[in-house]
Amino acid sequence: MTGTTTVRRAGAWIAGQPVSGSATLPVRDPWTDELVAEVALADPEHVEQALQLAHEAAGSLLAVPAHRRADALRQAATGLLERMDEVAATITRESGKPITWSRAEVQRAALTFRWGAEEAVRWSGELQRLDSEPGGDGRLALQRRFPRGPVLGITPFNFPVNLAAHKIAPALAVGAPIVLKPAPKTPLSALLLGEILTDCGLPAGAFSVLTVDDEVAAGLVADPRMPVVSFTGSGPVGWAIRNAVPRKHVTLELGGNAGVLICPDWSSDADLRQAARRIATGANAQGGQSCISVQRVLVDRTVYERFLPVLVEEVEQLVVGDPWSPATTVGPLINRAAAQRIGEWVTAAVAGGARVLTGGTVTDALVSPTVLVDAPADAQVCQDEAFGPVLTVAAVDGVDEGLRALDDSRFGLQAGIFTHDIQTAFRAHRELEVGGVIVGDIPTFRAEQMPYGGVKESGIGREGVRAAMEDYTESRLLVLSGVSL
Repeated sequence: MTGTTTVRRAGAWIAGQPVSGSATLPVRDPWTDELVAEVALADPEHVEQALQLAHEAAGSLLAVPAHRRADALRQAATGLLERMDEVAATITRESGKPITWSRAEVQRAALTFRWGAEEAVRWSGELQRLDSEPGGDGRLALQRRFPRGPVLGITPFNFPVNLAAHKIAPALAVGAPIVLKPAPKTPLSALLLGEILTDCGLPAGAFSVLTVDDEVAAGLVADPRMPVVSFTGSGPVGWAIRNAVPRKHVTLELGGNAGVLICPDWSSDADLRQAARRIATGANAQGGQSCISVQRVLVDRTVYERFLPVLVEEVEQLVVGDPWSPATTVGPLINRAAAQRIGEWVTAAVAGGARVLTGGTVTDALVSPTVLVDAPADAQVCQDEAFGPVLTVAAVDGVDEGLRALDDSRFGLQAGIFTHDIQTAFRAHRELEVGGVIVGDIPTFRAEQMPYGGVKESGIGREGVRAAMEDYTESRLLVLSGVSL
């Protein structure tokens, strides 16, 4: 499916209704560069309506029984799966993501909502008897977590449905209204998700989707009716948000330049083939546009020469091109400017002494999967987040040097360790300053239920449904006295 028809779309869902403003935002197909939609930005009165409804809904949504909130989240999951083809096609049309990955994203988003439903009915609190110390006789403490208030969720373009689900599901599970601001490059998917959510039977104001410009977005962040801001996106924008509202509860899931270490014990032909295949996929799937996309590969020198050609072979077997083909693994980047930037980074690395083993070409928004060796340590492709299908490979001498090199980054999201040694696995977990260590696989692995987030410049707070529920809430203690224990 490549043909598209430009249409004008409503730019907001508020109280279960589509809302159109006067100004519009163009949405372009990254593969063809065609204009596929003009999305109406929310007018100021629409923004005010959404914020006020969220503020007013805080009490009524919290009063909705847990089983009804769970039912709403399960219904959202069902709605996504029932409209799988439509939602996946929308993701591909506006982001350029290969259709196979778009379908996988819809399935993941449905799982995210299902996890939200399960956690909603388990959200019970913790009892603590206080007669363990003198003076506490007859006293029982109950600790429960309550919403900090309505949530402003801000999502990026690379996973426009599942990352929206990771904001919405935990908020609704704990009874917190949410206003979602999707990325301006990919608003159609979030608006479609808003349509699906309208049938879930929650109070008006429980959720809204607003497509707005940067100036209005800054006003959303500053508005006191939104005491929680959950942002996923670029580092400069995320830290600017946190600095702008230091008294709010801000969670940031930012970038990375994820590294993977192949240890000397990961040495059989089957081991190396498995690692190469997983790294090739993890560096290039989604066009490398993931904050945990493999970017730095560190290989013990004892297996380096054997591993390198296997990696290049696996990378060259990836199918690159038309995102509408089910066989395609690597499609276009979000736009031609992003592809051009990757080309410039590769050119600069080569000028500094790097060698291109495969790839390195840019055609419109398409970047061929690229493997670099001998890249200088200060090259941007080593230091910064590429957010494209490019990886660097370097040899290291032993686990000590490998772990130091892996941790030598201002980012700290996730790291991958290929080892059979349980002691090395626990050592990596202890020593690496990252949010997660993935043993026997690439750092690109993520499950919807697991805590997910980073340290250093990769952010603060955690996503993953249960972890986000804790982040969106605060503890409140109840002490009962005169209780017969």
